Amino acid sequence: MASLQVSNSETQLPPDLLISHLMQLHGSISKLESLRPSKQVNTLFTQLVKLCTLPSNIDIKVLPKEVQFMRESLINLAGQAECLLEQEFSTFLAKTQNPINNLNLFPYHGNYVKLANLEHKILVENGVVCPKKVAFVGSGPMPLTSIIMATHHLKSTHFDNFDIDEKANSLARKMVGSDVELEKRMKFVTQDVMEVRERLGEYDCVFLAALVGMNIEEKVKILGHIRKYMKEGGFLLIRSAKGARAFLYPIVEEHDLVGFEVLSIFHPTNDVINSVVLVRKPFL
Repeated sequence: MASLQVSNSETQLPPDLLISHLMQLHGSISKLESLRPSKQVNTLFTQLVKLCTLPSNIDIKVLPKEVQFMRESLINLAGQAECLLEQEFSTFLAKTQNPINNLNLFPYHGNYVKLANLEHKILVENGVVCPKKVAFVGSGPMPLTSIIMATHHLKSTHFDNFDIDEKANSLARKMVGSDVELEKRMKFVTQDVMEVRERLGEYDCVFLAALVGMNIEEKVKILGHIRKYMKEGGFLLIRSAKGARAFLYPIVEEHDLVGFEVLSIFHPTNDVINSVVLVRKPFL
């Protein structure tokens, strides 16, 4: 993999070559004793991210079964590594004097800023300007999107962050607790979104993290549940993936969004990984 020297803006990797490199990387990552941050882990996942953000016309739907299985495994491995990386940095930042001012120490902070800027732009273009209350489902130990949105874009909005992991929420609370004004507008709830019902009707907009629903069957169930309980006219922002990026995150297709009005689908071509899908629950 070290020999792969390509420019994101100039080179389109043929699907067969992409899959060959991904298979090699998957083999190396699968053999790791731990996915906790280390020089070896960081190097392998940096290579993976760079590879998956190359221009590619690969069609995930037509891949053979063994490649599909490898893709599912990579998504799971990358998700575990991402969680462990966030745990480590959240723990570290919470010990600093002002964690919120040191978020740029996180390796992928710049990507989150670009993604939040993009998502805010899409929201504004579709009339979501000053929502009173927002939910973020799958916020994790480093709720970067919520923090960036709350401090740079939605400066009066209240955020409820949902995660099934109390350890993740505990770490996130410590980070946000260092900022008195931000803490007033940001709460953390330990609950599976499938158990959240009427409360979903309180939110003007719901964000669904890319790794909530690791396969399409789970994702469709979650989408249906949120649709059932969210308010009419409420917005749902979903993170998806396209092309080679789909080896890092699950894909949400337009036909998976039954019962929603699809407002916008955006696929990035820069170093932002996630596609952004904005839908609305219609008024009856």
